[in-house]
Amino acid sequence: MGNIVAIVGRPNVGKSTFFNRLIQRREAIVDAVSGVTRDRHYGKSDWNGKKFSLIDTGGYVLGSDDVFEAEIDKQVELAIDEADAIIFMVDVETGVTGMDEDVAKLLRKVNKPVFLVVNKVDNAKRSEDAVEFYSLGLGEYFTIASINGSGTGELLDALVEALPEKERVVEEELPRFAVVGRPNAGKSSFINALIGEDRYIVTDIAGTTRDAIDTKYNRFGFEFNLVDTAGIRRKAKVKEDLEFYSVMRSVRAIEHCDVCLLVLDATRGFDGQVQNIFWLAERNRKGIVVLVNKWDLVEKDHKSVKEYEKSIRQEMEPFTDVPIIFISVLTKQRIFKAIETAVEVYKNRTKKIKTSKLNEVLLPIIENYPPPAYKAKFVKIKYIMQLPTPQPQFAFFCNLPQYVKDPYKRFLENKLREHFDFTGVPVSVYMRKK
Repeated sequence: MGNIVAIVGRPNVGKSTFFNRLIQRREAIVDAVSGVTRDRHYGKSDWNGKKFSLIDTGGYVLGSDDVFEAEIDKQVELAIDEADAIIFMVDVETGVTGMDEDVAKLLRKVNKPVFLVVNKVDNAKRSEDAVEFYSLGLGEYFTIASINGSGTGELLDALVEALPEKERVVEEELPRFAVVGRPNAGKSSFINALIGEDRYIVTDIAGTTRDAIDTKYNRFGFEFNLVDTAGIRRKAKVKEDLEFYSVMRSVRAIEHCDVCLLVLDATRGFDGQVQNIFWLAERNRKGIVVLVNKWDLVEKDHKSVKEYEKSIRQEMEPFTDVPIIFISVLTKQRIFKAIETAVEVYKNRTKKIKTSKLNEVLLPIIENYPPPAYKAKFVKIKYIMQLPTPQPQFAFFCNLPQYVKDPYKRFLENKLREHFDFTGVPVSVYMRKK
């Protein structure tokens, strides 16, 4: 299980540059997902073989500096609650500010690893100036220049050293379905409706994550864990409107589940925050089922289910092969359909296709529509196999993998979907040298 590292600090100290530097290195390799990654504030990184998720809290604050004063405290408190380690970034050019002191005051009470990082230190003079940050009472600090990366090595060495070792709880590996979505979309009610009258529940096990409760659930002869990310936080501490809050809460649940049930409020639509959670699940290559709740509250005259569904699929592009189910938690309409669909998506995600079958079906298609020639060179795809990974990934062996561009990879992905049903599951297509 990955650790979560949060980067906190006031605006313009260089958090994003640092964040981008850390994830870029790896993202270029791992996350070369077709299409765009839309959420620039969450990424994965690794150092010395230790992987962690990185969250740049600053990216979630909109508005002016005075709004920020109040928000930053909330963010830091949330980071303290949720993250396994915290990087607190300050800027040597401006020196210690009142806002830095506020943040330091919150961080001094924490019993998690906190790294004070002084940014923009790119010469000896600035290195001397950094001494004033001792006044924050957080002890030793690291000096870096995130623009050119100097000093980040030492910081990362110390960071991964301090990250707690997560024990993998080895249980019977039941599939895990996580219920995610923005606050007030009806996640808790959805789970209560499933569990409410239902005597199918086997046991309640306290989740391995502090804030998600797993319920072992058995229905249709299918057993799985339901991970509820909904309502377990002390509400008083965090104002629910903070976008960052639901994203941060979802990160953990999404990373450790097989299928995400993304609940959205029909009256609000597939808005920015829901999209963030959707792309988070897509980038982690999880199965996804979209549940449109409160459909009963939508004025029907101007919007039919079909149109509504179409507008959601437009927002999802290019990954549109996702089940969308209209439910009403109040009337329990189609909530079991939702679970059945999640089970199907789970089966699609774990599906293994015989190599002989893959080649038999796809090679003729490829012969009829070969990849476009590039600089008068012809790409010949000879052989296809599914890789032995937890989610569907396919290697297409060919003579010139570097000349196969994204549109053609998407064409191949669509053909895989057409013939083998991967609804609800991100599929990765790789070109390999024969």
